[in-house]
This record gives sequence, structure tokens and C-alpha cells, in this order.
Amino acid sequence: MSLPERPLYLDHNATTPIDPEVVDAMLPYLREEFGNPSSGHPYGRRARAALEDARAKVAALIGAKAGDILFTSGGTEANNLAIRGTAEARAERRHVLTSVIEHPATKLPCDTLEWRGWRVTWLPVDADGRVRVEDAARALDAAEGDTALVTLMHANNETGVLQPVAEVAAHAHRYGATVHTDAAQSVGKVPVDVEALGVDLLTLVGHKLRAPKGVGALYVRPGTPLRPFVLGGGQERGLRPGTENVPYAVALGTACERARARLEQGLASRVALRERLWERLRAEVPGLALNGHLTERLPNTLNVRFPGARGSDVLAAAPEVAASTGSACHEGGESASPVLRAMGLPEAEALGAVRLSLGPDTTEEEVDRAAAALARAWRRVRGE
Repeated sequence: MSLPERPLYLDHNATTPIDPEVVDAMLPYLREEFGNPSSGHPYGRRARAALEDARAKVAALIGAKAGDILFTSGGTEANNLAIRGTAEARAERRHVLTSVIEHPATKLPCDTLEWRGWRVTWLPVDADGRVRVEDAARALDAAEGDTALVTLMHANNETGVLQPVAEVAAHAHRYGATVHTDAAQSVGKVPVDVEALGVDLLTLVGHKLRAPKGVGALYVRPGTPLRPFVLGGGQERGLRPGTENVPYAVALGTACERARARLEQGLASRVALRERLWERLRAEVPGLALNGHLTERLPNTLNVRFPGARGSDVLAAAPEVAASTGSACHEGGESASPVLRAMGLPEAEALGAVRLSLGPDTTEEEVDRAAAALARAWRRVRGE
């Protein structure tokens, strides 16, 4: 079977197609509205107005104020600014608390802090992929007020499992720690409110919610100590200097506005579609298992493991489906997802994982076709 040019796209946690309305909104700022937002003439004033309108739309999606939003080039930059910027601003405290299932854009900055002499506590997760609040509380107690930062993702990118950010934040604030959450996967998929979460810093990413790649934002609660790691002009309150990328900020603002409208319609249809995919697969693949919490996960995300087969082999045998595994290929073989291994899965079982992530335009017919194709592929890999 030759690889279809347009396979069924079930990899929305990796990236999303750009919303046509987002493209339409940004195009004028790639053409005639080219002004620098710092200029005082009409071109600059129009660019500034567009930038601030976009900032307000981003803020509205997460229950923040417009002035609390900094535009960045994406999630990696936002996470680095949150983590490294907090560590430098609070250098008198030498402890950082995070988890073993973080994205590399959080893990590697924490690794760097550890190398530079900070004490980093890596919280484990349970078999469902969730951090235990009591583990976080014990780590904070043991640090005796030396914790500068707690950084905990809101939803895992592989399993979709939601973390107890609000509960951990409440404990952290009793010790005066700053709390950051990487909400790249959750913003736009579930309601996210910075006040309900109790966080001081929150990362969101454009290309995860139907904006272009190369734009993101960091929410910064007023009064949060933070130092820039890039130095330059005074843009974005001096915390993210450089002439603002107006077209992409407009795109992110429009995407957030559109995501907010979708959330207001409710999550029931997304959950139902995910469960339809799960039931169709489970009916065709005896022994198929779910990776992650049964209910505390994103409504669009289904991570399953196929018995007796590697997920990469199943996907290779189903070219009509575009999805992913959490495993890493390298010279000499394939290693299982560290996230699934942290959940206690044996290497062989974890290698059977496939992540299927739906989008707002995914249909029942596409889900049914994908389930049938994956089941056929599994049987083919098994030689049945």
C-alpha cells in the first residue's frame, strides 16, 4: 500500500492546522499594515492597537488581564523565561520542584539549573500518570522554605493526563514559592483559568491551538519576580525584548478567541468522539490497554498500547493514519517513552504505545476509518 498524500490526521497534540480565519486575520499585517508598534506615526499606532487587541484576546482565554501577557516565539522560549528567569530573580533560594514527565522545554532548563548548583526534586507519577499531591507537599516541607520555583505541566503531551496543578500550587504558595505551569497542551482544549489554578506563570503555545508555529505567550502574575534571559529594548515590559511580531501575535489572539468560542459550546462532543475511537479499537484489538487516567485527561487524547506489537510498527503498517508514538528511534534500536516508563510500564509494553489526538474538525467517519485501519495494521504486524 502506498502512503496516502493526505492520511487521516490524528496528531493534533503534535501540531494543528492553522484555522483559515486565523490566516485571514494575520494577512493584513504581513502586507499593508507593516508598522513597528513602537513608532508614533499612524503605521505604528495601528500596529500597536492590533498587538494590544491580540493581547486582550489571549488573556481572555485564560482568565487573565491583558497586561499580564508577554508574547514569545513559542512554548520553549516561554518555559525558559519562566524557569531561568525565576531562578535568577530568586537566587537566594536554591530549590526547584518539578516532575519526571515534563516536556524537554521544562526538563532541560531544570537540568541546567541542577548542573549550576540548584537542588532539583523530580516528583514521580503514579500508574495513571499523575503526580501525587502528597509527594509534592513532602518535598516542599523538606526544602524548608528554600523552594524558588515549582514547575508542573498542566496536561501531559503524550497521555493527555491532567496534573493536580491547583492543589500543588496551594502548597507551594504556603512556602512563598513561585508556581509555573506549562499549559501548552491544555489551553484551548479544556477551560484554563489562572486564578482557579493559582499559578504565577503559565505557558501557552500557538501551534497547539490552530495558530502558526513560532508564536506563544507567557502569563506573568503582577509582582512575580522574573528576569529576562535575552537583553535588549523595552518591549514586553523588558522581559522579552525585540520588535514585536505583530502578524503572529494577531494570529495567536484570533486563535485564542476562536478556541474560547469552541469551549463555550462544551466538551461533551469531543469526549464522545474520543470514547468512540477507544470503543472501536477495543472491539477489534483484544488486550488493547489505555495509558493514563480514565477520566482526568484531555478530551481529545487517547494513548493506547497494542499487545504483542510495537506502536511504530502498527503505524508503519497503517499509512492512512497520521499519529505518533512516544518512543525514540536511535542507532541500535528503539527506546520506550520515558513518560510511560515513569508510569511503571515495562519497556516491551511501553513500546506498544500509540498516541491518537483528535482535532475540532475530526469526524465520526474519520474516527471509524482510523480505528479499522489501525486494527488491520495490528493484525498484519502480528501475522494474523
